[in-house]
Amino acid sequence: MSHPHSQITSLTQLSLKDLSDGLQAGRFSVMEITDAWLARIEKFNPLLNSFITVLADGARTQAQQIDNQIRKGELTHTLAGVPYALKDLFCTDGVLTSCGSKMLHNFVAPYDAHVTTKLKQAGAVLLGKNNMDEFAMGSSNENSAYGVVRNPWNTEYVPGGSSGGGAAAVAARLAPFVLGTDTGGSIRQPASFCGITGIKPTYGRVSRFGMIAFASSLDQAGPMAVSAEDCAIALNVIAGFDERDSTSAQEPVGDYTASLNNSIEGLKIGLPKQFFAAGLDPDVATVIERGVKEFEALGAIIKEIDLPNSHMAVPVYYIIAPAEASSNLSRFDGVRFGHRCDNPKDLRDLYERSRWEGFGEEVKRRIMVGTYALSAGYYDAYYLKAQQVRRLIKQDFVEAFKQVDVIMGPAAPTTAFKIGEKVDDQVAMYLADLYTIPTSLAGLPGMSFPIGFDEHQLPVGMQLIGNYFQEARMLNIAHRYQQTTDWHLRVPAKFA
Repeated sequence: MSHPHSQITSLTQLSLKDLSDGLQAGRFSVMEITDAWLARIEKFNPLLNSFITVLADGARTQAQQIDNQIRKGELTHTLAGVPYALKDLFCTDGVLTSCGSKMLHNFVAPYDAHVTTKLKQAGAVLLGKNNMDEFAMGSSNENSAYGVVRNPWNTEYVPGGSSGGGAAAVAARLAPFVLGTDTGGSIRQPASFCGITGIKPTYGRVSRFGMIAFASSLDQAGPMAVSAEDCAIALNVIAGFDERDSTSAQEPVGDYTASLNNSIEGLKIGLPKQFFAAGLDPDVATVIERGVKEFEALGAIIKEIDLPNSHMAVPVYYIIAPAEASSNLSRFDGVRFGHRCDNPKDLRDLYERSRWEGFGEEVKRRIMVGTYALSAGYYDAYYLKAQQVRRLIKQDFVEAFKQVDVIMGPAAPTTAFKIGEKVDDQVAMYLADLYTIPTSLAGLPGMSFPIGFDEHQLPVGMQLIGNYFQEARMLNIAHRYQQTTDWHLRVPAKFA
C-alpha cells in the first residue's frame, strides 16, 4: 500500500498511546501503521544503522491477522496493532538473534523469550531487531559486529549503549517503543544520550527467560519510548512472575498507567551529593539543576542525601559483571550453535579459534578479566570482596529511602560523545555509567527522561531512582513533569 509522505510522517509522529487510541477507534488500520513505520525505517535506517534485522514481511503478515482480529472484536488489548522493535538479544522464534556478535551471526532462535511471547499475545507488531553493543558490553554502541549506531541528534555522535540501536530508533521515530536491557545503565544512558524515556525495572520484575545473558545478577529488560506514559503501557504487558526464570519476582503487578496523574505535591526527592561532584560536566549540571527547580515548582521537597559507597560502584561492577560474563559466555564454544572455525585440528583448536574469531575485542577483554577474578587464589581477593562492597552500596540506598521517596540526579556525567572519541580509553568509556551502575548493583528500579539540551544541542537525561517495585511511582513523577514540559516531544531536525 503506498502512502503520501505526509501520511507516513504524521502516523510515525504519534505516540504509543495515540496509536492505540486511533486503532481502537478505527481511525487507521494496523496495516497502514505498519507500512508507515516500515517505510520510515527503509528511508532512515541506512543513516543510523539502528536495526540489524528488519522483518518487513513478518510485520505485514502480523498486521493483516491483527486487523482481522480487531475487526471481529477478538483483540482489544491496548498494544494490539502497535509496532515495536526488540534489542537483538531477545530470542525470537525463527528470527536471527545475533547479540550484535559474529559469534551468533547464524543463530536463528528456536523459541521466543518471555517478553516476546507477552508482546505477541497482546497483538503488538514486531518491526525488527535493534543493533546493540556485542553481548550488551559497551556504553556507546561501537562494539557491534554490525557496525556503529549513530545518534539522531548528531550523526557524528554515539547513541550510548548497549541498547543504542533501540534508543536511536525511538528518537528518530523508527519505532514507537522498543525493549532494551540494562545491566549497568544500558537503558538509562542511551535514553539520556538520545533524548527519550527509558526505564529499568526492579531486578526480577521482568522475566529474563530467553534473554541472552551478560551478567545474570544484573541484567534486566525494560521499555524505551517517547514518554513515561508509553513506557507504562509497555511495562504493563511485560512485567510479572515467570516460573521459567528462577530470579523472577513473585511481587504482584499493578496497572502502571492507573497512578500516572497522581499529584506529586510533598514528594521528597533526594539528591546524592556524590552525583554532583567532580566528574559531572558543568553544562549537564546546569540543566539538571534547572530540572530539579522545575520539580520544586510542582510541589516536591528537595533534600541532599549521602551515598558514601557509590564511588566504589564502577570498580565493583567491573569485577562482578565480567566474572558473570565469563561464566555465561563459556557456552559459546563452537560445538552446539553459533560460529565454528573452519577445519579444526582437534577439540582444543576448535574451542580456541571459534572463540577467537567469534568474539570482538571488548567481549574478549571482559572474559579475560572475569576469568582472572574467578580463578583460584584470586576469587576471595576480587569477586568475594566485590560482592561484600555491593552489599554496602545497597545498604546506602536502603538508608536513603528512609528519608526520601525517590532519588534524582544525572543519568550520565556527559551528553553523547563523538564516535571514536573514547574507543582507545577503556576507563573513560566505563565512567560513562558512573551514575547508573550503583542502582543496578542494588537491584533498584531506575529511569531516565529528557529535561533539556546542552550547548551543543545534545539531549540531557534526568535519572530517577525508586525504591524496590516502585516503578508506578517513578512513572507518575516523570509523567507529571512531561505534562508541563515538551522536551520528550522534540524530534531531531533531520527526522522531523
